[in-house]
Amino acid sequence: MFLDRIVWRKLFSAWRIMPSFGALALGVFVVVSWTSNGSASQAIADQYPASLLYSKPVEVIPNVWSAIGQTGPSTYENAGHNNNLSFIVTQEGVVVVNGGGSYLLAQALHHEIKAITDQPVRLVINENGQGHAMLGNAYWGEQGVKILAHEDAASNFEERGHTILESARSRLKDRAAGTEVRLPDETFSDRRVLQMGDVTIEVLMLGPAHSPGDTQVWLPQQKLVIAGDIAFHERMLPIFEDTDTAGWVETWENAFEQLNALYVIPGHGHPTNMDQVRRYTLDYLTDLRARIAEHIEKGGGLEDAYYVDQSRWQHLDTFEELATRNAGRVFEVMEFE
Repeated sequence: MFLDRIVWRKLFSAWRIMPSFGALALGVFVVVSWTSNGSASQAIADQYPASLLYSKPVEVIPNVWSAIGQTGPSTYENAGHNNNLSFIVTQEGVVVVNGGGSYLLAQALHHEIKAITDQPVRLVINENGQGHAMLGNAYWGEQGVKILAHEDAASNFEERGHTILESARSRLKDRAAGTEVRLPDETFSDRRVLQMGDVTIEVLMLGPAHSPGDTQVWLPQQKLVIAGDIAFHERMLPIFEDTDTAGWVETWENAFEQLNALYVIPGHGHPTNMDQVRRYTLDYLTDLRARIAEHIEKGGGLEDAYYVDQSRWQHLDTFEELATRNAGRVFEVMEFE
């Protein structure tokens, strides 16, 4: 039986009240996990009408917060908040993970941060070069906040940023006001370690995965990873033209899994654990690649590849939008592997 919003809130409240049992309470919660029936369902247009944010930030573990986005596509109704906007509160300031999908969305997140802490935002980390990670950079830049991204993500946004911006303006209309292309101030190649008071924050690029410059933010003391788009569990992962599915599997097995994270905040969907994201990311990728390999071995072509059996995953949000497209893109690569 799936947890609904009310049940989860009761569990979460109990965890907040009894911090000594926090890991146990969260462990119970994540084993059951949220699903597409949960409060981030793509069927719910906006669950926080008082703000442009799709949902109000929740404290995942002490001092680590996330505003969970809708698990469907970016729309006017969700104001482009269809990914997770997270932040870490430290004794020396706040680190935000993801610039947000627009100027106004970044501003709305900042409003929530200021209601939680008096600490200023010191750094914004863009988890990749997509619009929902970088289009809010213009707001943060105006506040004098430094912005960090992986060099490949920055290059991707520099090359495609104006196309991404025009698409957002068309989709978000007045909710795109103030949104401009703003590149990161700094880039990194493999790893950047930050010491913020007594909190160690490792900004990592573990290897090829979902999109160029995929970035993970690892808190080794807390064993929490803000995973970005290397990890999915409530919605079907999208495979783009520049997605390296073979590399994604290798990165997962050789690097991401080795973090041995206790808590996972994925790029989309609620905080969970490694078992859940492994099931719906690694297992999905290996299952789809195996089915496409079998299809190719039997002499099948692209036209039929779109319809390999993916019924095992049909309960995930965005299945209808992505399943056939994913299969086609994997076929186009694997027929030459």
